[in-house]
Amino acid sequence: MIAACFRAMGTTVAVTTGAEAGIEATRRLFAEVEATLSRFLPNSELSRVNASISSPITVGPMFAEVLAIASDLRLRTGGLVDVGVGADVVSWGYDRSFAAMPAAISSAPTPMPAGWWAIDGDLLTLSPGTAIDLGGVAKGWTCDLAVDRHLALLVSAGGDVRSALSEATVDILDPAGDRVARVSLGRGALATSSTARRRWKAGDVDAHHLIDPRTGRPAQSPVVSATAIAATAVEAEAGAKAILIRGAHGLAWADEQPWIRGAIVVWDDGAVYGTVDVELAA
Repeated sequence: MIAACFRAMGTTVAVTTGAEAGIEATRRLFAEVEATLSRFLPNSELSRVNASISSPITVGPMFAEVLAIASDLRLRTGGLVDVGVGADVVSWGYDRSFAAMPAAISSAPTPMPAGWWAIDGDLLTLSPGTAIDLGGVAKGWTCDLAVDRHLALLVSAGGDVRSALSEATVDILDPAGDRVARVSLGRGALATSSTARRRWKAGDVDAHHLIDPRTGRPAQSPVVSATAIAATAVEAEAGAKAILIRGAHGLAWADEQPWIRGAIVVWDDGAVYGTVDVELAA
């Protein structure tokens, strides 16, 4: 097997594959998705949609497919994973790649709940002022696509992992970098969401990138890191985010979801908890 890393979507992508050509094919796939769905590239389709004053608007096949998945995940998570938070993400200061962001912005915005949107085939309808942020969904979806298209055997990108290797194991780290669990992932996926890394000051408010769609504010939760295990990376990404936003009730909710195979959370006091089907580090 061959392993390599490259940068895409503002993170490091690690790829394991059986042939050299798979590395380059996976790199091209990530570049194609980023060029279409990044909100940081002014010429991307997503940027053009967010800048448009028209609604409904016809979107391309990739955009429509990812929005259909996002619509399903919004339903599965009870609205807690909603790509319609784009305007709030920007208003809190995350209007460029995180590496280019200042450590603080002058003031906190007046928060608003997520904007309304709906996708029907290739027709996207948006309420006035609504902007779409596909970052997490697109990243997980691209990991899945690389494995489903047999370009790679395992892809890891910014906390999202999709594997076709029966022997794959993944270490889960807390925000301090200590291992809290080792997951025998096998053929499946996991994702971790955390409020501990992408943080900045908005006036006198500690802000981060995980917006609660109900309030339009950075999620207020005792959980600082949540990991979900699922069949696909895009499902795991949504599950992890929903668990974190739900806070104290996140693990109980995860246990009730047939599409979530297991979950682990790290609380703000350092305590680590998991569902009964995961083994925590001693």
